[in-house]
This record gives sequence, structure tokens and C-alpha cells, in this order.
Amino acid sequence: MELREIEIFLVLAEELHFGRTADRLRVSPARVSQAIRKQERAIGAELFKRTSRSVQLTPTGKVLQEGLAAGYQQIKEALSAAAAAGRGITGELAVAYSAAWCGTLVVAATDVFRARHPNCTVRIHESPLLDPIGPLRDGTHHIQLIELPIDEPDIVNGPVVFTEPRALVVPRGHPFAERDTVCMEDLAEAPLITVTSQPQYFIDHHYPRRTPKGRPIRRGPSTTAWQEVLALVGAGKGVSPTCARAAHYYSRPDVVYVPFRDAPPVEYGLLWAATNSTPKVHAFIETLLETARNRRAEPPPPV
Repeated sequence: MELREIEIFLVLAEELHFGRTADRLRVSPARVSQAIRKQERAIGAELFKRTSRSVQLTPTGKVLQEGLAAGYQQIKEALSAAAAAGRGITGELAVAYSAAWCGTLVVAATDVFRARHPNCTVRIHESPLLDPIGPLRDGTHHIQLIELPIDEPDIVNGPVVFTEPRALVVPRGHPFAERDTVCMEDLAEAPLITVTSQPQYFIDHHYPRRTPKGRPIRRGPSTTAWQEVLALVGAGKGVSPTCARAAHYYSRPDVVYVPFRDAPPVEYGLLWAATNSTPKVHAFIETLLETARNRRAEPPPPV
């Protein structure tokens, strides 16, 4: 079995969908089908059960998946290490993140990257809320995983890595705190605490001035620090939108996180300076995207 055929089999075993497998590997669905049929002929047994509605691994397919996965990963890491040496992926790489849940992914990707590129040291930093783009511009940070949108002529917008639903953080005891959900129109009912020192288009996107129906949204106090936002909300000075996952990372006795039922999700993407588009930057981006895909494919923890 050739390396490409192993890759096709393993990706299909993960995706269980011929179209998505073809998209990930940038081949045609017919190429995927051809490779799987060839493997099944060589083995003498079906690897997948196909119906018009689903694709499932057979017991033989599961045995093959378990046997190939570890060896294939070792081959990929060896090839990656050799390529890194040839491309000069050495020295130091500074990777920044904004929110705590971004940091969790960056740390996981860094572990994989260090194993593949032992001659490249990775430093991880929390991105400053006051000036998140400045360290990219001056070279202090090389890559950043951050909330979007960011639209700067000297900064490259990489792929969106993941999205998260929004929530509204409100004071405990506020009428909103008793609800299961809130909607965008509810923003007209309480002062909105905002984070300043961000580009105006970013502020307008995350802290709108009007509801979808055109009702004005009052401005409450503004700050440059997330913990200050929570302190102001807890003191009853207003409400503030955020990512719903913040409830798990920034729990406080004086605030409640209420999910939005109609707000667009928060997008998190990768940024780097246009003048710093180096092989090690792109190697880390590739590793982080792969890590994000693998984490999504992991089964959920038991309840």
C-alpha cells in the first residue's frame, strides 16, 4: 500500500464521508473510491460499509485503522523533520493567543510542533488586550490566534480556526440572569460595557451601537482589560457580550453568562505580519490547523 493510499484510507476512516475526504486531500471523490477499492481487493475484505446515507468502518477496517495510524504518524513526523531541516525551521518562534481557550489549543499545537521541529524553540505569550497587533508589527510575536475581524494592510489574515457561540455576561440578580437565553434586541435594555483600544471596526462588530431593529444601544463604562469588564458587570454597571465558553474560564459569584439565541458566532483566526511570512511560521500554522482538526475529531468526554 502506497503512502498516499494509506493517507486516503485514514482520512476517510476519520471523516466517514467521501466528499469531505476528497476536499481535505484535494483529490476527486473518484480517486478516493478507487484507492479504497484497490485496498479492499488487496486485503480481500470490505473496509467500509457504504449506503446512500452513511459510510461506516467494518471490523476489518477498524483493525487496519488501528494498525496504520501510529506508523503513519511516525512517517509524517520523520518527513516533516527532514523537510524542516531542509527549510531551516530553526531558531525561535513567538506564538500569541487572546482568550484562554485559544491558549489551550496553542499549547497543544506547540507540543506537536516541538516534537517535529526540535531545533525550533517556541515561546507562548498571552496577547495584550490593549494593543494586540503591535507585537506582530514589531516582531515580538510571529503568529497570533485571536478574535476576528482584523483588517490591517500589513497583517495577513490566515484561516478561521474555529468559531464559538456568544453569550451576554450580566450581573447576578439582573432580570436577564433568570433567562435561558437573550437576543440581540435585549442589548437596548442595559448599558453596554465595551473594550476600547481596539480598531473601530472591531469595536463596532463586537459592541454594536444599534440592535437589528435599529434601537440604540446605550454605552456604559469602557476599559482596556477583560477582568475590569467582569468587575464592572459584577458591580451592576452594565452588561457585555463575550464568547459563551468564557463561563467555564472566568466564573465569578457576581456575574452570570446567558447564551444568545440569535447572535452570530465569534470567529477565531490566525494572524501574522506580511513581512514575517517565513517557513517556520507556515509550519506552525499547518501544525495548529491539524491539531484543531484532531481535537474536533476526538470523542466527547463521558458525562
